[in-house]
Amino acid sequence: MWAQRWTAQESGVTASLRGVSAVAAQVAWASGSDGTWLRTVNGGAKWEAGKVTGGEKLDFRGIVGFSANEAVAMSSGEGELSKVFRTLDGGAHWELLFANPDAKGFFDGIAFRDRLHGVLMGDPVGGRLTVFVTADGGKTWTRREGPAANEGEASFAASNSTLRVGGKGSIWIASGGKGGARVHLSADDGKTWVAVQSPVRHDVETAGIFGLGWRDAKRGIAVGGDYRKDKEAAANIAVTADGGKTWTAPKAGPAGFRSAVEYLPAAKVWVATGTSGSDVSADGEVWRKFDDGAYNALSGGWAVGPKGRIARFEQK
Repeated sequence: MWAQRWTAQESGVTASLRGVSAVAAQVAWASGSDGTWLRTVNGGAKWEAGKVTGGEKLDFRGIVGFSANEAVAMSSGEGELSKVFRTLDGGAHWELLFANPDAKGFFDGIAFRDRLHGVLMGDPVGGRLTVFVTADGGKTWTRREGPAANEGEASFAASNSTLRVGGKGSIWIASGGKGGARVHLSADDGKTWVAVQSPVRHDVETAGIFGLGWRDAKRGIAVGGDYRKDKEAAANIAVTADGGKTWTAPKAGPAGFRSAVEYLPAAKVWVATGTSGSDVSADGEVWRKFDDGAYNALSGGWAVGPKGRIARFEQK
């Protein structure tokens, strides 16, 4: 039987980290509070850290890396606290690309399917989840008519994984709150939307889906729960085998609230994590807890969390 564990890495920062993006086996980016960005080019043996130029006081909840030198980072907060920046020189300089035009808006996630084509998503404005798309690497953003939101429905900027993109214009947005725990699907780059209810709990405003992960175009997992009761394991996961058109509860879920989930092809396992621990599953149906540490987000086998915590997944 395989044994799994997180191997801690030294970040050199104390910021709350919620953004992480693995570019290659040796290259990854991370981001967090107080304008923090991090980068490794040697598999995490050393992490470089700095502050986003012009965003030193912002909370960067999402980051997407394209290479060792190129990355786009998204901050979250009401109104103009939500912004998008880009670096082309490994974090030495950052350029402001886009500021939230909605005074009451709040960015929750950013994702790119390639260097040019990306999606930006936020909480409802005017009764609809906010969606912007770019076709030029983030230099310009076009507003789409986002999916209609139920009363009390919003998204969570906990792990930059309530927004996912796929090929041929596919977009998935997961929600929470009393009107949420839904997955909104678009097959045409955000021009039209279909909403699907999941079995994940949404009995209070702090509950719902906090993260989506995909093994391929058809098989995916949604994780969540109530972040204020992070040891409660009831209705905290849903699985799909048809690209998100239907969602069901698996046989045995993770051991508590989880904010991120991903499939690791090399290890042939799913990993889910949250503030009360991490779990592993070979098939997405039965889960086993393997760690008690607090993490927020996942990418390429890296996990990031509170107080500058960074670790990498190992299986032996």
